[in-house]
Amino acid sequence: METTPMNPNRGGGERFRTPDKPTAAERQQAREVSLRRIARLFTPYRWSVAGVVAIIVAASVVGLASPFLLRAVIDTALPQQDVRLLVLLTVGMVAVAAVTSVLGVWQTWISTQIGQRVMHGLRTDVFAHLQRQSLAFFTRTRTGEVQSRITNDIGGMQSVVTSTATSIASNLTTTVATAVAMVALSWRLALISLVVLPPAIWLSRKVARMRREITTEQQRELADLNVTIEESLSVNGVQLAKALGAGPALVERFTASSTRLIDLELRSALAGRWRMAAMSVLFAAIPAVIYLSAGLPMTRGTMTIGTLIAFTALQGQLFRPLMGLLNTGVQVVSSLALFQRVFEYLDLPVDIDEPADPVHLTAPRGHVRFEHVGFSYPDADRPALADVSLDVPAGTTLALVGETGSGKTTLGSLVARLHDPTEGRVLIDGVDVRRVPLAELAEVVGIVSQETYLLHTTVRENLRYARPDATDAELEQAARAARIHDLIASLPDGYDTVVGSRGHRFSGGEKQRLAIARTLLRNPKVLVLDEATSALDTETERAVQEAFDALAEGRTTITIAHRLSTVRDADQIVVLDHGRVVEQGTHASLLADEGRYATLAA
Repeated sequence: METTPMNPNRGGGERFRTPDKPTAAERQQAREVSLRRIARLFTPYRWSVAGVVAIIVAASVVGLASPFLLRAVIDTALPQQDVRLLVLLTVGMVAVAAVTSVLGVWQTWISTQIGQRVMHGLRTDVFAHLQRQSLAFFTRTRTGEVQSRITNDIGGMQSVVTSTATSIASNLTTTVATAVAMVALSWRLALISLVVLPPAIWLSRKVARMRREITTEQQRELADLNVTIEESLSVNGVQLAKALGAGPALVERFTASSTRLIDLELRSALAGRWRMAAMSVLFAAIPAVIYLSAGLPMTRGTMTIGTLIAFTALQGQLFRPLMGLLNTGVQVVSSLALFQRVFEYLDLPVDIDEPADPVHLTAPRGHVRFEHVGFSYPDADRPALADVSLDVPAGTTLALVGETGSGKTTLGSLVARLHDPTEGRVLIDGVDVRRVPLAELAEVVGIVSQETYLLHTTVRENLRYARPDATDAELEQAARAARIHDLIASLPDGYDTVVGSRGHRFSGGEKQRLAIARTLLRNPKVLVLDEATSALDTETERAVQEAFDALAEGRTTITIAHRLSTVRDADQIVVLDHGRVVEQGTHASLLADEGRYATLAA
């Protein structure tokens, strides 16, 4: 089935808009929901996560032996000149470092694998969910915005998803274990060291809130930048810019957006930096306070030199995991803005979804019927279609004519469920198309649009996009039917010729014939031709029309046309005006009535 949208959003529609700024209560609720949903992302890998946590705990416990070994070296082995004990203790230190390093590599490998699988799941879930969205969603949403959510937002989440769980487990375990060891060495000094925790946690929460707001602004600005790139650097965009001399204005727009991104990046990098710097100074001052405390008259003689050195070593080790834990908390909170943007797409309702009670068209004949069909685009002033009832027997031809905006394309799109009617129903062989599985409907109904879209790949792959298992002989047969085989065969690379971006290697008429061949590969029982010959010259149009006439045997064809010469031989012609049927009959009978059709034909 032709994949090009059929004159999308002809009836209007709004662009996809970012939700209004939430209240404090809504932000808190969104935070809680996001944290639960983030945790659920790891559910399929819970045993692997448990294994990583076990490795982290083991590494932390093994690492705690180092300060006690150091104390034994200073207080026992060196003063007593016990070489054997000294060798054992130093070997133990090396062994502890080796074991923790090996465990660290193992833990990193497993956790990175988990994170990458979670990212893969998110990307594919968002892409698959967007594939299920109706045409209306894409007509009101900027393409660059969609790309930004999949690339920038999910990409920005990668470090958080990949390392957050393990970072929290590692730093939390190390912090708790180190604090326990410090208490075991000297509970008095431990109290002095841990007094900095409350202000550190408070400052981290403030920094997290600041960065989350900045991250939201960053992603919006990146989306705008993507839109500018998509609209300005596509082939059609470049042609338009050159034709209108809009290049300097586009550069200015891009520069302004990029400049705003610089400011946001600086704000993000410096958010809370002074607060965290103050914490670093405070942590660095703790050893000096410990040495001072150890030398005061009331504490003199209560600890050995080895205990003091081991304790200060532990205190130094506490700073890194504690700050890591606080920084991870900042990253998680700030990344919630990214998760919410991604979840917003995942939560989009599907307007046109698979039927709950599907009916299969096992041997479709192609009998199409419209029963009191009405359709309105969102926010449109008037309905695009109103009370349209038509019967198109299998194997016959229906031609839809009328002025621009009369509803011809909209009516044709309802047959393939590019839209669903807001009133009435469309039936194929007596079955409402809303009850037919989407993949099956795509096999029954083929569309050739006036807006041909070709992929930036070879002719062969463009044709196989409709039917991947098609043989070369079938490709050639479809191309011959569309009167395009001879041209393809004359090219140096034949069917392996790359069509270029959006098919710009070929003329408009050649692209349209390729689209016709692509659709015919599916051999649909119902053909919807939306001005499919509009880009063809008179001679080529005649050749393609002959091919359509031959192929129409045993096939139901709905033709939408401005050129009335292409519909003279249709079994029935319907004239639409403002979404309503105003005339219906054959070419001869409508001319004899001297009504709207006769006026159009004049």
